[in-house]
Amino acid sequence: MTSKQRAALRGAASTADTLFQLGKEGITDSFLDSCNSALNARELIKLSVLKTAPVSAREAGEEVASKLRAEFVAAIGNKFILYRFNKDKTEHVKLV
Repeated sequence: MTSKQRAALRGAASTADTLFQLGKEGITDSFLDSCNSALNARELIKLSVLKTAPVSAREAGEEVASKLRAEFVAAIGNKFILYRFNKDKTEHVKLV
């Protein structure tokens, strides 16, 4: 993914609502299932990491992205953004 594409995705996520929060339990199977469903439906999701979580936003984003075969877009403060293309959707998030 190019830096231009990352910038476009960051811009699109800036107005999006935060869908899930990662808390003290860390990255669980149910958390991954929820994220997977959201990625299938939306392609681009924004998640928040609470202060009680055992990992930082960057660490969580990279780990969740690798487990879900998604792209880690960015970590900004306590939030991170994930993207995964869904070929079954008719409308897609514009990359550039």
